[in-house]
Amino acid sequence: MAAAAGLKAATRFFFHSPSDLLCHICNEPSQQRRNPRLRTKRSKAAHLSVAGGEYLVEEFGWGVRRMTVSGDEMRKVADVQAEAFHVPVSFFNDVFFEFFKAEVLSALIYRIRNSPSDRYACLVAESIRAPVLLPGTVEGLAGVVDCTVQSDEDVLRHLQGAEEYLYVSGIAVRSKFRRQKVGTVLLKACDALSQLWGHDYIALRAYEDDLVAQKLYSKAGFKIVSIDPHWITWIGKKKRILMIKSFVL
Repeated sequence: MAAAAGLKAATRFFFHSPSDLLCHICNEPSQQRRNPRLRTKRSKAAHLSVAGGEYLVEEFGWGVRRMTVSGDEMRKVADVQAEAFHVPVSFFNDVFFEFFKAEVLSALIYRIRNSPSDRYACLVAESIRAPVLLPGTVEGLAGVVDCTVQSDEDVLRHLQGAEEYLYVSGIAVRSKFRRQKVGTVLLKACDALSQLWGHDYIALRAYEDDLVAQKLYSKAGFKIVSIDPHWITWIGKKKRILMIKSFVL
């Protein structure tokens, strides 16, 4: 999916090891507490949302909640996304996979440390049908997705009257749990989070040739509004489509 490129681009900022950063983030107060100026207005519903670990959505045997800011769970999230987006190489694939997973973890830590809690959330899907999955194992997470409040003009021009929107990226499902509605439930949780945070639109991107992803998003209510220009292929990039879901009646 198009999210892979975003994950790789986000990892260019890091110079410390993921383990060192995890030690810092799991023991420090949130950035909102350290800097009150970063606090933003939020609805009562948003304040009471999934901070306590309640599920945003429970369906098809899966529950989706906000990621716990702990080293163990953050590593699990990085593992799921790395498995989904890593491009295998001919030689030393295992080594390159571990490097890629470390980059994904670093990007996740960066977003957590630098985003107010009502502007970014990583949502995780897990089984609610014990003992299909054991919460304490790596396999305890079936899928993940990133949700970020954005205001990109290229997207806003398609959203009537909106100043911001919820952008969905990094959606990943473990290979062993694909075709089991995990992606569907993750997208429904994004809907719920968008409503909790008071946003009328959700945006996401998919590669033009990824028909499976497009079908999933279309079934979830997303519509194609634009496509990258053809010249982007001249610089070695794949064309992406922008899809929007509106809650405006």
